[in-house]
Amino acid sequence: MDPRRSERLTEALRTEIDEILNYELADPRITDTAVIDVVLSGDGKKAHIRLAVDGSPAEQAECLKAIEKAKGYVRHLLTERVDVFFIPDLRFELDLTPQLRTKADSMLRRIRKGRPREAPEPESSGVPKKIL
Repeated sequence: MDPRRSERLTEALRTEIDEILNYELADPRITDTAVIDVVLSGDGKKAHIRLAVDGSPAEQAECLKAIEKAKGYVRHLLTERVDVFFIPDLRFELDLTPQLRTKADSMLRRIRKGRPREAPEPESSGVPKKIL
């Protein structure tokens, strides 16, 4: 799939799904949710949607169950709103909790910077090794 087309489609899916989940579904189990990211597969047949859900872990699990149950209706609404030939199969998953998200960000920063290396081993002879 063309990268620009994929980017436009993921952004359209993200905004429409966010609007549908927050304003149009009447299930009381669905609390405040935010669509963090939409990752489209290479062939465009699957979309992984990461959600940030407020509440305790039990409330988050109930909210995810309610969203999974309403997945068909969400796809139906998307077919009416997003002008594409095929709406991908939606897979909802919870994003990291805010505490884990900050920890993950700091870990990724450390990885990008590179971990400090151990002290170099002393060479056996006084002649440095030849660098190619």
